[in-house]
Amino acid sequence: MLAILDMPLYLRFPFDKVRQGQAVPHRQSESEIGYTGLHATHLFLLFTSLELQRMKSRTILRDLIQKVRYENKRNMSLIQTNEKIRTSRLELSLTFSSNKQKWNSVCLSQYTNRRNFSVASTLNMRFVQFTGSKGGPQRLGVQLAEDGDIFDISGVDSSIPNSLVKFLKSGDDMMEKTKRIVAEGKSVFALSEVRLLPPLTSPDKIACVGLNYKGHCDEQNIPYPKEPVFFSKWSSCIVGPNASVELPSVTKEFDWEVELAVVIGKQGKDIRKKDAINHVFGYSVAVDLTARDWQKKRNGGQWLLGKSMDGACPLGPAVVIKEVVPDPHTLPIRCKVNGEVKQDANTNELINRIDFIISYLSRCCTLLPGDVILTGTPSGVGLYRNPPEFLKAGDIIESEIEGVGKLKTIIV
Repeated sequence: MLAILDMPLYLRFPFDKVRQGQAVPHRQSESEIGYTGLHATHLFLLFTSLELQRMKSRTILRDLIQKVRYENKRNMSLIQTNEKIRTSRLELSLTFSSNKQKWNSVCLSQYTNRRNFSVASTLNMRFVQFTGSKGGPQRLGVQLAEDGDIFDISGVDSSIPNSLVKFLKSGDDMMEKTKRIVAEGKSVFALSEVRLLPPLTSPDKIACVGLNYKGHCDEQNIPYPKEPVFFSKWSSCIVGPNASVELPSVTKEFDWEVELAVVIGKQGKDIRKKDAINHVFGYSVAVDLTARDWQKKRNGGQWLLGKSMDGACPLGPAVVIKEVVPDPHTLPIRCKVNGEVKQDANTNELINRIDFIISYLSRCCTLLPGDVILTGTPSGVGLYRNPPEFLKAGDIIESEIEGVGKLKTIIV
């Protein structure tokens, strides 16, 4: 693997003018890059050396950064790298941006005998908790792409906890250690070799915001709340991707709600709205499974039991760091039940935005690393359909938030 991930995530450099389609002379030196041509969106390059050492690879990549020339003089930012190692060839793509827009990619090829797997920039880290496919101790890992391979960071460094909550409480140096481990490419597992657990367990708080999508209020014919409506779920409700959730025997009105989950990374009290995102570690996909009869008709009108049945908080498959999601208020969000789309909206419908939610909640209680905030659900829940629809044994829920992940839950 190319040891590139310890380089700056944003590296600015000038581009000289090169016409599209122009062939660039091929270089024969083993330590230099062979340019083969510039196409509409990609510059393809071929390493002439069949055996590339890691340190030499790093030098070659830096040589690439300095020598690549694109059409139009302007400064570009390196925003993403992606490496695909196939049976006989290594391809590396670098994605650049100009004025916050993706510009072009560079592809490198090298003959190699390494096994298949992909790597992307540490800008794209997605934290997971997992075990081996046949069980064993819990581990904390990092993916660099959705459904990508997993770097076993807690297995490589014993000072890194095997729990994301403990990781977040252990200080900023944990992230630096993680980046170094990923850069070195140690202890990597294919997704098929592991069993994913919930990406986060035992948070101090699961704070949920009700009635926070315009469409969800509209389907109930109620006014938009003037302040956030908070409720809670037991932390023991959390289950992971592909979890089987037993249909509670005490309800006949078990309902789905897909939600964007916010994970707190930095402790705070009385957080100012303008500082709120600084306290966010990342995001995940959640399902707020709800026993509507217990929420609406029983328990004296309190929502807690209706929201806290066993397994009522599927979460995952990963917690993506906030850098993966530059704007959490522009994300398509949807939920399918047995393949049929039930909820299809966008987080731009949020009534109370994430920065306000965090600031408001922190006035009442201290937010701790690992705390989870569910930000509400859009329209399309079962209760307000005509006629109402509720979950039954055998149903499969597929929840997705673009850029964050896809979460599958089975009702049994």
